[in-house]
Amino acid sequence: MLTSWKVRIMVFPARVDVHQHIVPPAWARALDDRGMDSGGWAIPAWSASEAIAMMDRQGIATGVLSVTSPGVHLGDDADARTLARTVNEYGAEMVKDRPDRFGSFASLPLPDVDGALREAEYALDVLGADGVVLMSNAHGRYLGDPDFEPLWAELDARGAVVFVHPAQPPMPLLPGTPAPLADYVFDTTRTALNLALTGVLSRHPNVKTILSHGGGFLPYAAYRFTGLTSTVVDPDRDADDMLRDLKRFYFDTALSASPSALPALLAFAEPGHVLYGSDWPFAPRNAGSYYDHFLETYPDFSPGQAEAIDRGSAETLFPRLAR
Repeated sequence: MLTSWKVRIMVFPARVDVHQHIVPPAWARALDDRGMDSGGWAIPAWSASEAIAMMDRQGIATGVLSVTSPGVHLGDDADARTLARTVNEYGAEMVKDRPDRFGSFASLPLPDVDGALREAEYALDVLGADGVVLMSNAHGRYLGDPDFEPLWAELDARGAVVFVHPAQPPMPLLPGTPAPLADYVFDTTRTALNLALTGVLSRHPNVKTILSHGGGFLPYAAYRFTGLTSTVVDPDRDADDMLRDLKRFYFDTALSASPSALPALLAFAEPGHVLYGSDWPFAPRNAGSYYDHFLETYPDFSPGQAEAIDRGSAETLFPRLAR
């Protein structure tokens, strides 16, 4: 049964990849002009044809594209608004040309809240973006920051999908260790916990928030967070209430479909809350194949769970992709 499923996804691409990146030329130039990169990771080349070729090889029908860290706010609000508009229109053109193969998460220029609200409205209403991407921190300010509340309220009113991608935390890199290797999974966990502790998740239950890379350490450490919150950090808060908030998250499998990570992720996530992710092209194709092998040979899926990860859960979040 497992073998026939593997053959099927190779011959008829079925997966929806919610963690696939785009490299708009204007964004790459903006980073290069400032001597910046993605947390010590080189900026790879990208083209729609190369993305589609990769997807055909990896059994991916549609990739939902997003700009990765450091996002579009590189230090100046006005420049960030301009860059966000440019990259979002670039992504929208890719979707317009191939709506079957591409979706798009729009970039927002946080910590500029007014700019983020304006761009969310334009991207979702005019460009038809499938959701928005937020970095795990915006120049050291995490997503539960009280000043960001108007943005969450707007996204909640729209029932928006929010893809949270990690960024370099506000601390020095570990020597010899690029941020994506270790710091990114840490920062995803940090912002997820911040969202729960500040009540953002419970106040805005209509937002569907996807955490990158299996949620960082969240599935593994969730009960540490709930138990200590209810007994030490906030004794007035019930552990089960905190757990319900953490279980609101969705998770992608990018770089996280491993024999040690998958059991924790599947034990913690709610049914339908795990989605396929590749992290291409920042994770090269051979890295994708490495993790796909673990996903495709995982022996303990419940009935229908593998198909839900590949496509079914994404169809619920993105009805336009439903077959």
